[in-house]
Amino acid sequence: MGIHGSSTCVMNFDGSKGFLIGPENKGLHCMFTFMNTARLGTSIQGIGAAELSFQGALPYAKERRSMRSLSGKKSPDKVADALIVHPDVRRMLLTQKAIAEGGRAMLYYAATLADKMMASHAAGDMKGYEDWDDKLGFLTPIMKAGLTELGYEAANHGVQVYGGHGFIKEWGMEQIIRDTQIAKLYEGTTGVQALDLLGRKILLGRMKSFDDFRAVVNQFIKNHKNTKEMKPFIKQLKRAMIAWRLNTFRIAFKARKDRDMVGAASVDYLMYSCYIVMAFFWAKMADAAYTNIAEGKDVDFHKAKIQTAEFYYDRLLPQAKARRKMMLKDPKSLMQMDEESFAFL
Repeated sequence: MGIHGSSTCVMNFDGSKGFLIGPENKGLHCMFTFMNTARLGTSIQGIGAAELSFQGALPYAKERRSMRSLSGKKSPDKVADALIVHPDVRRMLLTQKAIAEGGRAMLYYAATLADKMMASHAAGDMKGYEDWDDKLGFLTPIMKAGLTELGYEAANHGVQVYGGHGFIKEWGMEQIIRDTQIAKLYEGTTGVQALDLLGRKILLGRMKSFDDFRAVVNQFIKNHKNTKEMKPFIKQLKRAMIAWRLNTFRIAFKARKDRDMVGAASVDYLMYSCYIVMAFFWAKMADAAYTNIAEGKDVDFHKAKIQTAEFYYDRLLPQAKARRKMMLKDPKSLMQMDEESFAFL
């Protein structure tokens, strides 16, 4: 389906001799040390796809002309207006931009956690190492699955901006979709990552890593609750954080009565979480942008950053509410059909 230039292969080790390279019976623990790093690398692929698709779609939308603006001609001297004047095209472009920039901020934050984790390990501070590892471990499935799913969505928007042209190989837009599909699969599919988040990190971990991250966000909210320009972001973010914790408890309560609740809710819960986490980082970027504008630094750049943050809160964050409704539904409609009935057309 994609990655045609990749040197991936199938390797068989029949008859080979194996060597123990870690503590006995600790192999799975050792594996996850590098596996989690690989999952963050896969997150980068998802965001890379969003960025690359955006870089292809933006100039095309500026140059390609089709129809007239619904609010009146924008280029009366031309045969038609540019695609970028149409609201739906802007929706797709801004979605790509918001995903690429929001995801990048999440990745940078994860990188700082990884640095602190390794610094603690190098210093022999195993307690500190485990603490940073827990913090990074909580975000890893959200980023691996959430950012690859959103990156794939952004790549599809790029083809939509091109229309039929986007399906033609010479433009390179369809290749981004094909190459990004694998990012949702290897290092653990979206479903596997979702079970890891909700089942292992949240429920089995008794919400410790969840509460650690929540404390970081709540401190940011507290620090900016009286900042005039940040109030629209802070108000929504605060509500989202309260709802996130409450709905997590609701799922946990339902799971006590029906274990299938975890599997039924997990993917929607992960995407719900991803939208809220990204909202936090867009609020942080908006705050930084306001500061830089006040200091006269790159004013146009930072205005665009604030406008993208406003778009995210208006158009993308509300999708968390739909995910919330689905994740809280009883598993009955998923589990009631017997296996043979699936074949009935």
